[in-house]
Amino acid sequence: MSMDDETDTHPVSETLNSRARSDVIEMGSGSGSVAAVDLKSGHRVAYDPRDLNDERETLTNPRLNLMEEILLLGLKDRQGYLSFWNENISYALRGCILIELALRDRIRVTKHAENKLSDPADRIIEVRSTKHTGEPLLDETLRLIKANSQASIVGWMDLLSGETWNVMKLNLQLKQVRERIAKGLVDKGVLRTEKRNFLLFDMPTHPLADPSQKDAVLRRLYALLTSRSQSVHPDEFYKEDPGNVGLRVTRTLCMVCCAYCANVLENTLTHLSSDMGEQVFRRVGSLLSTFGQWPMAPETPGGGIPRKAASRPTAAVGSGSSKKRKAQPIGVGDAELAQAMCQEMETNSNEAAFEVVAGVLNVFVRMDALV
Repeated sequence: MSMDDETDTHPVSETLNSRARSDVIEMGSGSGSVAAVDLKSGHRVAYDPRDLNDERETLTNPRLNLMEEILLLGLKDRQGYLSFWNENISYALRGCILIELALRDRIRVTKHAENKLSDPADRIIEVRSTKHTGEPLLDETLRLIKANSQASIVGWMDLLSGETWNVMKLNLQLKQVRERIAKGLVDKGVLRTEKRNFLLFDMPTHPLADPSQKDAVLRRLYALLTSRSQSVHPDEFYKEDPGNVGLRVTRTLCMVCCAYCANVLENTLTHLSSDMGEQVFRRVGSLLSTFGQWPMAPETPGGGIPRKAASRPTAAVGSGSSKKRKAQPIGVGDAELAQAMCQEMETNSNEAAFEVVAGVLNVFVRMDALV
């Protein structure tokens, strides 16, 4: 993905100061983090929970969004920067943004009949709600989708990445995405900001300040991919978050698939044997193919996601399934995942949002096929 964040290497503070030097200041803390603060509102620029002002939504969304989880998995803990050879992460992060907006009920697949005839990646999306999320990167994307003509899921991922031949659409590219996500993690106390010399230049880096947050992401990843039990236990996910986080299984599956496509999954598996690591990679590739279609996981009992009208769940989530299935050496089973995600979708009444998730995963399937 060649038209990655060309200017991601520059400090966010420089961009902010060039835009509104008199309105933004930088404030440091004893932990080494530096946050840009808007003097008019007193709120942090990259992330400030007061921008949302919705207690219910704050409690049902996790502390870290999907983009932050992926960046955190890719960052070197002590050095505080991504691998220079990672060419996939920027494009994958655009997909994470669309998934996050869908899971927060901000965008959905349109109800046009022709949408149902196309691949999930080619389906048109629209804004469902313009309510602010409190995350500037998400809100900026929401404004872009709302203000411009409708496009498909893969179309928006290309536009947000700057991968278009239409020069009139280049202004839709999101700039400095990785650095802005990192600054949001600094504001949340997960990372800190340092200056590091690379050859002749001083560059901002973001070493890990709160290891517990990355450990929590890793626990969810391992629970899904290396479990010896095929059953899924939603309550085991996001236990560290103070609120009642919704869509726990769906979010965890998305995180795993996005990490795979962003080429940061390998960083998390270094402690595993080579054979186990290969099994995990094959398993994630299988999950991507199974859930990167619509309906998702159609071969599972009940017809996948969404469930067929005549089907009913045969077992409670977490109890496993009594039906015979193909032998699966590690990880939660497809049937259990599909059943848990069906329950989450039906509880939240957001089928069109799940269709967006399937569309983004379908784009990732295409990417994987090209490698």
